[in-house]
Amino acid sequence: MEGERVQIPFEEVLASLFEDETMAIHQLYRLSDMGSQESADFHRYWSASSDERRGIIVRHLADVSEENFIVDFSPIFTLCLQDSHSPVRIAALDGLWDSTDVSLVEPIINMLENDPSTEVKVAAARSLAHFLLMSEWGQLKGADTAAIFEALSSTYEDALVALPVKCAALEAMGSLTLPRVVKYFEEAFDDSVQELQLSAMFAMGISADPRWLPILLDEMESPVTAMRAEAARASGAIGSSSAVAQLAELIFDEDEDVARAAITALAQIGGDDAHHSLEVLLSDSDFAHLHEAAEEAIEAWLKSDNLDDISE
Repeated sequence: MEGERVQIPFEEVLASLFEDETMAIHQLYRLSDMGSQESADFHRYWSASSDERRGIIVRHLADVSEENFIVDFSPIFTLCLQDSHSPVRIAALDGLWDSTDVSLVEPIINMLENDPSTEVKVAAARSLAHFLLMSEWGQLKGADTAAIFEALSSTYEDALVALPVKCAALEAMGSLTLPRVVKYFEEAFDDSVQELQLSAMFAMGISADPRWLPILLDEMESPVTAMRAEAARASGAIGSSSAVAQLAELIFDEDEDVARAAITALAQIGGDDAHHSLEVLLSDSDFAHLHEAAEEAIEAWLKSDNLDDISE
């Protein structure tokens, strides 16, 4: 029929994706929900492609998955977990960030414990964090939860583990309320290594536990910008109105990253006082560079409030 779009044969799509100098990103959508013959054809091209091309393709697929919840590239991501090129493995883990497939727990734990790449181990720890959230929601068996916790805690306690992996393991345990995890947070925050302190505060925010607010409120006055910014972000994640007064001061911080973190945190917490603080910022022409961020924060907050009203 006139005006009807003719679909390009799948073989031509694969040839374009794997061989053309300029990749047609829209063709990546054809890799979603492949049939058996399409999968076989894809594997043929995949096994013959260069490290660089595979890395580009799977990174684009991960980015598409983050924006579009209808597509399903999970068979490709699962295949890529065993790829020889570490950027491919990292992108695959990123693509599986919201997967509910519990069969992935064991291979991801194996990557955390045994992968030769530090960056892959970090990505694996972050992937396991999502499965721990599933556990908190009652969607994961106790045995799987125990296996994940043991892998993360062993990684965190291992003195030979690279610092970025140690930090990622600590952050991944943020949703757990176990006494052992609480001890980890306390020890990491008291450590002299700033990266561990920052990861501890990040995990405190993920925990949504108000017990950590005194620490976070203190760190909002830290002379170190990264500490102030992380304290603001974590306070927003906890969502207590007790943090609003200090966050209202931080939106005028001399460091823009700190100010933006405080703006986002106020929007997360919500309420009249938080809203008023953002309106004050919007009325100050000296901070015009932050007005767009404040407007977007207010818009996101109002949208969230409307969704809450609908759900009730």
